[in-house]
Order: sequence, then structure tokens, then C-alpha cells
Amino acid sequence: MNFGRGPSVVLNVGGTRYSFSREVLKDFPLRRVSRLHGCLSEQDVLEVCDDYDRERNEYFFDRHSEAFGFIMLYVRHGHLRFVPHMCELSFYNEMIYWGLEGSHLDYCCQRRLDDRMSETCTYYSAEEPPGEPPGGPAGKGRRRRPGAEGDKWLERMRRTFEEPTSSVAAQVLATVSILFVIVSMVVLCASTLPEWRAPENRSVEEQSRIIEAICIGWFTAECIVRFIVSKNKCEFVRRPLNIIDLLAITPYYISVLMTVFTGENSQLQRAGVTLRVLRMMRIFWVIKLARHFIGLQTLGLTLKRCYREMVMLLVFICVAMAIFSALSQLLENGLDLGTKNKDYASIPAACWWVIISMTTVGYGDMCPITVPGRILGGICVVSGIVLLALPITFIYHSFVQCYHELKFRSARYSRSLSAEFLN
Repeated sequence: MNFGRGPSVVLNVGGTRYSFSREVLKDFPLRRVSRLHGCLSEQDVLEVCDDYDRERNEYFFDRHSEAFGFIMLYVRHGHLRFVPHMCELSFYNEMIYWGLEGSHLDYCCQRRLDDRMSETCTYYSAEEPPGEPPGGPAGKGRRRRPGAEGDKWLERMRRTFEEPTSSVAAQVLATVSILFVIVSMVVLCASTLPEWRAPENRSVEEQSRIIEAICIGWFTAECIVRFIVSKNKCEFVRRPLNIIDLLAITPYYISVLMTVFTGENSQLQRAGVTLRVLRMMRIFWVIKLARHFIGLQTLGLTLKRCYREMVMLLVFICVAMAIFSALSQLLENGLDLGTKNKDYASIPAACWWVIISMTTVGYGDMCPITVPGRILGGICVVSGIVLLALPITFIYHSFVQCYHELKFRSARYSRSLSAEFLN
């Protein structure tokens, strides 16, 4: 170290002092601290730290002291973990400041950081930096780049259609969209009633088709506008909710085309079945409510984060189903015990009994009649309760965490909406 005097240096991080010898700083694991060794002047020092006391040879860093304490534990022991009750992104910001990366974290903390960043990067990237005035950080005196007004307008349109709580216009648009979804669902359900399909109610059926066409027109226009104002068209197409929108809209146009080409009372049975299947696919409209309700968003986010636990649960059920179905078929039909239960004639047939027993549904359409079969049935029910309960705890905690994150996001937009009213 070429600047300063004395055999040791003192780092003051948020009020906590750490003393090191000069030679240690040369190969210190934290890049910012090791840079002090090559400082030649006070100006070089102040580029690394916030202040410097020449008399005491003390360097001041206005950073989070507790976070630096955990970082020092990594320097001494080689394990880096998050500070309890501290935001993962805030701690990650401290890591970057001192010259560490996400790969230095322990594996469990890396997963927490990845989950947090995957949920917040898309959300924050579309926002302007807090406190930045329109036109850039320099405020009024800064020249706006060409097309800035157009980009700002597109961004506002995108937030209006994508974030229902981002503005008053977005709330009005979301309310109208919800009304169209409810109306379309009511019409779809009512159209299956026998009274609606009676010959004397032909006018009612025609009116329902008109209402249905209006709803489809609204959904189509909404989807087209959201596609136009989206930043990344490929990413827009890959989003699950947009795929669901496409699945909900496309069957209507396909059914219309098939009706035009095959006729209303077509003799092609295959075409008639296809039309009915396509008509029922419009039930996907109800999933559009996930854009406007935190509960459905929480469910989708929980399934996305807990796919490992869901796969584990499925594996548990499949293994148990294979074992119990084979044993029940053997005990009820495979062995010559005087009576043969025809409901268990095959292992696939016994799988149905196993799955409804393990889930404690118990329809009663088939049941064991032999004593060994009934004992096996009791073991099957108890095993099902235990196996289903094992991953539920992880899924529950993930659901609560996702709900709080989405509530926090909604609260941020609500605060921006309140500011819009005040302005």
C-alpha cells in the first residue's frame, strides 16, 4: 500500500471497526478492500471509500454494517448466507459493492436470490427510476432523445393493459374486461340448458350468439392492442396468460369457419363433435380473471415455484398406486380364496379404487370383499393420508410467500394510483 502510514489499517463500515495489517489487504478476497492497497493518493482512496482519516489511518464506508459482518464471515469461513430479516436484493446489492457475485452464496441462498430476481426483474425493468423527472435524470434542462414521447406513450399503454392497478384508466379497463368475462360465462352456461335449445326459443339463441360475438370482439381487440404495445413480441407470445387468451379466442373463429364450410345442420358427425369441443374450450375465458385477481395469480405463481414438490407428490402417488393396485388385484381376484371380486379383474381397474381410496374420496362403486383385501384397503387409506401430507407443508409456505409478494406489488401500484389522484 503506497498511501497512508502505520503497520495496520482500520475499516469503519457503518460504525463497526475492523483492523487489518497492510499485507493482508493485498490479497484480500473483497475486491473493493484490496483496491486500497494500490492507492497512490487521497483522491484514489476516496474513489474506493466514502471518507478517510489520515491521522488514524481509518477508512469509512457508509454501508450496511450487519451485511458486511456476514460478508466477513464468508472471508473467514468460506460460507456466505443471507442476513436474517433482510431483503435478498438489498444484501445482493451489498455483495456487488464489495466485489462478490451471486455464485459466492451457498446453494440454498442462491435459489432464494434466483426466485426473488425472477419475480422482480420484469416488474422493475418497466418502471422509471424513482424520483427521476420526465425527460431523464437531468430534468428540464436535459434534451429529450427523439421518440422519447412515443416510447413513454407506449409504456403507459402497456401498463394500462397489463397492470390493472397502475392507473384509473387501467382500473376502468379491467372492470370492463371482467364484466365481459362474466357475461360470456353466463351465456356459455345458459346455452347448454335444454330450454334454450327448444325450437320456440330460437330468438333467445340468436341473441345469445350476438352477445357472444360482442364478447369475442372485445377479447380479440384487447389481445391485439396488448400485442402491439408489448416490448418483446416473442416474450409476449410465450407468456402463459397470453397463450390462454389465444386458446380462448381461437376456437370461436374456428367454429365459425367450420359452420360456414360444413353448414349449420351438417351431416358430418365428426364436424359436429369438433364444434361442440371447440365451444366448450371457451371455458378458458374464466382464466382471464387471473389478470385482475391476486388469488388466481398466487395459485399460478405457487404452481410455478413448487413444480418440484408437485412432481414429487405425483411420484409418491404413482408408486403407491402401482403397489396397492397389484396387491388388491391379487387378493381380490388373482387368488382362489372362494370368492372372486369382478371389480378387480385387472390392475388398471384396481388403480381406480386405489386413487379414490388414497385421496379419501371413496365413491363406493367398488370395494374389497375379502378380509385380506379390506386390511389392504385400510393400509392404503392411511398411506394416502401420509403421502399427501408430506409435500403440502412446502406448497403451503410457498403459497403464503407468493401471496405476500403479490400483495406488496399491488400496494406499490395503489400508491402510484393515489399520487395520480392527488395530481
